[in-house]
Amino acid sequence: MATAVVNVRLDEGTKKELELLCQELGITVSAAFSMFAKKMTREQRIPFEVSIDPFYSEENLSHLRRSVQQVKTGAVAEHGLIDE
Repeated sequence: MATAVVNVRLDEGTKKELELLCQELGITVSAAFSMFAKKMTREQRIPFEVSIDPFYSEENLSHLRRSVQQVKTGAVAEHGLIDE
């Protein structure tokens, strides 16, 4: 069977982690992507759940940005531990 070259862009950290994991599993990154492609085409679906993590909602990110800005400008108050 003829093969084709597919280029995939990953951030460097993910690439290194993937290479280490594949090495531990005794396969190549190319073999891992081939397994993924075969499973996806056989099942006609992405072979894992894809969902949005609510932590990264715009509301939460907005709150985090405001909090970071408050810390940067010193507009924060220290609180002690409240025992009930």
